[in-house]
Amino acid sequence: MTMQVGLMVPQGWKGEFDGWEPRAAWERSVSLARDAERLGFESLWVFDHFTTVPAPTDEITFESFTMLGALAQATERARIGHMVVCTAFRNPALTAKMSSTLDVISGGRFELGIGAGWKEDEWVAYGYGFPDTPTRLAILRDHLEVISRMLGPGRATYLGEHASVQGAINVPKGLQSPRVPIVVGGNGRRVTFRLAARFADELNLVFLDPAATAEAMAVARERCEEIGRDPASLRLSLYAPDRAFATAGPERVETLARYGEVGLDRLVVFLGPRSVDHETQEAFAEDVRAAGLPLAPLEPIASEA
Repeated sequence: MTMQVGLMVPQGWKGEFDGWEPRAAWERSVSLARDAERLGFESLWVFDHFTTVPAPTDEITFESFTMLGALAQATERARIGHMVVCTAFRNPALTAKMSSTLDVISGGRFELGIGAGWKEDEWVAYGYGFPDTPTRLAILRDHLEVISRMLGPGRATYLGEHASVQGAINVPKGLQSPRVPIVVGGNGRRVTFRLAARFADELNLVFLDPAATAEAMAVARERCEEIGRDPASLRLSLYAPDRAFATAGPERVETLARYGEVGLDRLVVFLGPRSVDHETQEAFAEDVRAAGLPLAPLEPIASEA
């Protein structure tokens, strides 16, 4: 197994589009997504947030589902998805419906990354309240039940404390078989890892160094064994610490190689404030290759084709 590498597409959440005009920012996001695909990156991802971090400001943050719908049309090969959906922001049956449609639009390239959510200021500002952590995780569990049944065969029925469906039709289901992949995101070993073992095709860890990643991966495999699931059937990925990849050069190459040695299936990276620059993206691709990690064959620039 060789670790694949994906990129977060700039959407403004971390301030990378502060001061930009919306049209120029969007055109840059599309251009960078296309270029990332040309450079060979395996996947393209977006955050699911409404306002900037760490403090909410009156700056650009593009909404995730609509953004992915457009990126699905702007790209051809790279897989696309969320890193990750805050599940309580949407009815889970609707989330499944949108996911199935995105899978068709993208030609079978969509992956539904999903988690319990954490950014209190946007929950409150948008009228969702802010339940405590156990409640948010209970919501996630019920939502995963609904989404799994919506993406599965036939009509979906489920009655839970926080979500329900009754004979819900979801057509089309998407193009991928047996279903659109579900990626559960989070570092919670007691609850989140067990939800991933029960419902997900992939567990996405967050902001861990290579040693901590290896330790968490071992626990995730134990969670699979607890329910009689083959641990090898749960893919393991990481949204990497931003600071680990901020600067191009030998140190970044070494860090990439260290993550590759851990046994991850996928590493997803946000390139920081300079993520809006094509040169930053190209330099990262060079370091990925220097670390011995796979990228798809380099495609020609359109004007040279």
